[in-house]
Amino acid sequence: MSPVRAVLFDRDGTLVHDVPYNADPDLVRPVDGARAALDALRARGIRTGVVTNQSGIARGLLTEADARRVNRRVDDLLGPFDVWAVCPHGPDDGCPCRKPRPGMILRAAGRIRVDPADCVVVGDIGADVEAARRAGARAVLVPTPKTRPEETSAAPHVAPNLPAAVRLILDAPPWNEPAERPPWGRPV
Repeated sequence: MSPVRAVLFDRDGTLVHDVPYNADPDLVRPVDGARAALDALRARGIRTGVVTNQSGIARGLLTEADARRVNRRVDDLLGPFDVWAVCPHGPDDGCPCRKPRPGMILRAAGRIRVDPADCVVVGDIGADVEAARRAGARAVLVPTPKTRPEETSAAPHVAPNLPAAVRLILDAPPWNEPAERPPWGRPV
């Protein structure tokens, strides 16, 4: 089993408290323990990134500039992140990057030159876990009140909070099965 070389995080509900369609950087609040967890990964040489659906852009509830400002605030509080991947599309747009599709994970891994099989995706809903699976990455689910019970029971690995997810990745990796490689191969 290859070592974990990068951890890609969902943004809202995972790294920061979820503010639906947030266009205001002043509303960004990291979840408890986020900074220390990210610092622990970086101290071990593990790359970090963010992969986030932002359908509010497609819905006209915020602009791409608003999303960039919010992302900059997240980066100021918790970064620097090695890579950001943002999907501005809505759920019915058929976009290949919108989670649960694997495009953002493949793109983020490719940009930091890490095989998706060497990545772990940490998120709060089943779409995050499914996107990881489809990309050939590993996944940890950190349930929140919006996580459905069937998403939790279907997840390969579950942690009660972000610091516990990072401890799982660093201290007691249960990665005893190789991640499935996507049929289309490695990212370009």
